[in-house]
Amino acid sequence: MSTRGERARRVGWWITLAVASLLTVMCICLLFAAIRNDRSISGQLGTATATVDSVAFDRTIIHFETPDGIVHSPANGVLYPDGLAAGQLVRIEYDATDPELARVAGRSATLTLLPLGSFVFFTWLVAGPLLWWIRRQNKRTLVDAAA
Repeated sequence: MSTRGERARRVGWWITLAVASLLTVMCICLLFAAIRNDRSISGQLGTATATVDSVAFDRTIIHFETPDGIVHSPANGVLYPDGLAAGQLVRIEYDATDPELARVAGRSATLTLLPLGSFVFFTWLVAGPLLWWIRRQNKRTLVDAAA
């Protein structure tokens, strides 16, 4: 018969495993989304010089003009904006069929590998020992109950 503590540890183990696994799957999905965006841009490549309007934690807003004279400012910002500053002129590449999808020229999804890989590594660096400790506590409880 299980004790409340043993059940709580079992639930904690499953929750820890689920959260770490979910975060890992989310990172993998982000990588594939970045690759898909790069393919879309490369498939219908347009280039322009953009002005950086604002830089924030979650997005970098730019505006640029396409050859048809329309000024675009992607609502989600530019992809791979590291190192940009407000007021800066930057060369960008965009999907000619969807100018809302733009990236800094010369940058690609490979730039996402380090941050996503690091996040997954540190997630499991925390989850692994926690899962081991919870499992060990459950085994210890079983041994004590058998004695």
